[in-house]
Amino acid sequence: MVHSSEAVAVLRRLRERWPNRIFFHSLYRAGNLSETTACLPCLPPDYPQRPLCNHTDPHTGEPWYCYKPERLGCDARVNHAMGGYQKPLYSKQEALLFRSGVNLKVVLHASGPDSIDVLPQKIDGQKLENSSTRAELVKYTPAGYYYQSYWKPVGGTPARRFDTSSSITQCLTGKVINMYGDSTMRQWFEYLSAFIPEFNMHRSKMVGPLMAVDSKHNILLKYRCHGPPIRIKPVVVSELRYVANELDGLAGGPDTVVLFSVWAHFTSFPVEVYIRRMRHIRRATVRLLARGPGTLVVIRSANFVAMDQTTSTHSSDWFSLQMDGVLRAMFQGLAVVLVDAWEMTLAHHSAHNIHPPPPVIKNMVDLVLAHVCPDETDKKS
Repeated sequence: MVHSSEAVAVLRRLRERWPNRIFFHSLYRAGNLSETTACLPCLPPDYPQRPLCNHTDPHTGEPWYCYKPERLGCDARVNHAMGGYQKPLYSKQEALLFRSGVNLKVVLHASGPDSIDVLPQKIDGQKLENSSTRAELVKYTPAGYYYQSYWKPVGGTPARRFDTSSSITQCLTGKVINMYGDSTMRQWFEYLSAFIPEFNMHRSKMVGPLMAVDSKHNILLKYRCHGPPIRIKPVVVSELRYVANELDGLAGGPDTVVLFSVWAHFTSFPVEVYIRRMRHIRRATVRLLARGPGTLVVIRSANFVAMDQTTSTHSSDWFSLQMDGVLRAMFQGLAVVLVDAWEMTLAHHSAHNIHPPPPVIKNMVDLVLAHVCPDETDKKS
């Protein structure tokens, strides 16, 4: 049990009534003058009493606001950074609903037989007696399973093992791999850059942008974090790009691979914020696939995280689950590949962590590489 139903009710209220409980900062500077103000994606309750700077992206329409500096104009904005978390907005009694080992991510052991009986569903008072119909009602097909530490997908392109530097290099030869998103996507870059020489761009490893180049094999690997509301160390505004805009800047084609993961920094906001972001990325993906046939687009889903009383209020698995459903529905029917990080972290024996351990990352990247260069027998089938 991740949460009790009572805890879910609290989380739902927090998400809808206090969408700005995670806040951000921006530095404004002109000459010798500098000011730092708070920023947020949703209009605050005191608007318009306090003047705001409207930094909405002109291309996607993604809203972003900062309180206007007292002595500087809005054009003087220099950077974006994580600000902090508001103190718990629930009562002491409600806090008891988020106790690790008590009612937060606890195993529910069977008090009797550890099996269940699935009864036929009734529609308009009539039982569904047909056995095949009953089977469809309870049918569940997992994304895959681990066998001897390797992920085996159920259906789709079979996973392959890329255990050597030469096998990875051979697979990526002639490819440009564009990676966008949060730190869970940066893990993929860090894994691959161990095999491809990283180019020193004199940027923070936590912020980027990052790039790795293998000129001998004509491989280019790039990573860039997604735009606000990313919780990050100070990053200059010019380096803060929206994924949809980045996709619109790609020509695409058979030698282009796009990987993105956008979820972890949206968990505390109303789900509408995430729907809007995914809608813009989806439209940009459709445009990319239309002008660049053969482009491979791979989407990484959300995964389970470690939770305690504090992180539950802004990064709960319950929030991630809602967004994961949005992601899958939004891209259903498009010629894209989904790496099911949700099930790959659920099925693994390691403890839940927002940054899955190296064995899981390897299995994820192996699955991506299997789509980049599928086995010839897979192509024929």
